[in-house]
Amino acid sequence: MSITMSWFVIYTRPQQEKKVAAGLTKIGVEAYCPIVTEVRQWSDRKKKIEVPLIKSYVFVKIIEKERNRVFEVPGVVRYLFWLGKAAEVKDQEIEQLRGYMSGNYQSVKVEQYKVGKIVTIDTGAFKNQSGEVIKVSTKCITVYLEQLGAMVTISL
Repeated sequence: MSITMSWFVIYTRPQQEKKVAAGLTKIGVEAYCPIVTEVRQWSDRKKKIEVPLIKSYVFVKIIEKERNRVFEVPGVVRYLFWLGKAAEVKDQEIEQLRGYMSGNYQSVKVEQYKVGKIVTIDTGAFKNQSGEVIKVSTKCITVYLEQLGAMVTISL
C-alpha cells in the first residue's frame, strides 16, 4: 500500500501567510503560498512589497492522517472545507498555479465580491453594464444597475 500525499488548503490569520508557510516548511510540511509584488503608495514614497496572491490561504501537501500537524504552527486557523470534507487541490492545479506565478504576470489578482463594490458585467444580456453589489451569497450576487433602475441576480 502506498502512502499518497495530497494538497489541502489552510486558512490563516490575516497577514500571517508567509510566516505560516515558513513555519510549516520548518517542521517538514511542504507548503506553498503564491506571492506577487505590488507597488504601494505612501504619502512620501512608493515601495514594492511582496503580498500573497490569495489572502489568508496557504496550500499544504501532507498525508491525510498527519493533517493535524499544521496546527503546531502559530497563525494556522483551520482547513478550508468543501462539501463537508477538507478541500483537496489536484497536483496539476498547483503546478499550473506555480507555472503562472513563475512568469512575470503583473496583472494577477484574486478578488472577492463585497457589498458596495462597483462591478462591470462582462457577459450576457447586461454586458458592459456597471453596478453596485448589493448582496453576496455562495452561488450568486445581486447587483443594482443604476442606469437601468434594476437589480440583477448573477449566478457565479
